[in-house]
Amino acid sequence: MNIGWSYIQSILILCGINMMVVMGLSLLTGFTGLFSFGHAGFMAIGAYTAGALSTMANVPFVIAVLSGGLVAMFVSFFIGALTLNLKGDYFCIATLGFGESIRLLLNNISFLGGARGMSGIPNKSTILPVYCFVIIGAIFMWYLLKSRHGRNMIAIREEELASQSIGINVFGYKMRSLAISALYAGIGGALWAHRLSFIQPLNFQLIKSTEMTIMVIIGGLGSVTGSLVGAFFLTFLPEIFREFSTWRMVIYGLAVVLVMVFRPQGLLGGIEFSPSGILRKIRGLGKDSEGLELAEIAAASPELAEEVRKSREEYDAVHGSKAVRSLEGGEA
Repeated sequence: MNIGWSYIQSILILCGINMMVVMGLSLLTGFTGLFSFGHAGFMAIGAYTAGALSTMANVPFVIAVLSGGLVAMFVSFFIGALTLNLKGDYFCIATLGFGESIRLLLNNISFLGGARGMSGIPNKSTILPVYCFVIIGAIFMWYLLKSRHGRNMIAIREEELASQSIGINVFGYKMRSLAISALYAGIGGALWAHRLSFIQPLNFQLIKSTEMTIMVIIGGLGSVTGSLVGAFFLTFLPEIFREFSTWRMVIYGLAVVLVMVFRPQGLLGGIEFSPSGILRKIRGLGKDSEGLELAEIAAASPELAEEVRKSREEYDAVHGSKAVRSLEGGEA
């Protein structure tokens, strides 16, 4: 039983680390419309920064992890200044080159272990700290996307030229999106380093960036909740089929293809869950949802609630019943 829980715990920790990276990539790809294949590079920067601070300077775990994220964020400003004016596939290719360049640089820096890697990193990435980072990151991401800044990023994704014409600083918001995404990836890399206790450049190859991007797409572009579900699903999937040995990655690939064919919008599409929405649904169970909605409106503005009530009465008089109005809510 202890061995079973230890194994499940290790997979849950890996899920949390992937969720952290995928949340940041979701902001860049799903909400700003910039596809990146270089996030393994940001993970490597975060991992090696945190690992060096922990092993060489005995820096506390949380500070080392945050430092790894901040260094990755700092590097992203230089990368963004060089690449964010590129469009479409060209930006994607540039980020791919960045990720591979970071890996090759780490291969040749003897101070950080070179190709032999870095060992002796304390194993402090347990479930509690990992999911604390995930929860804080998810809350920050939720409020960011609901703010004016998040709406501007979504506008850039939908129509860049129109966004620029109404005064949105397109380059500035792309830079912010890339920087926040790199921060999340750096923190994820730092947590991963403190889980593995040994890292080497081979851990951060192109396949790692591809894996993170697939998680975002499978979960659903434009949905943080979908990205988290995608990370959970694709982290657990190979482990479920581990007993099939060499065939498990074939089954994994087939499952990904099937999801893309039969559910191209992703597992959740654009659906987003929020704590406030869940609580509102729970409070509304077994109650008249319209009455509950009117009560919420009245709490904010009694005059507006009265206008809504009169409009509904007029609509019912024309269409005959509340059931018809509920079916034709769009017209209402």
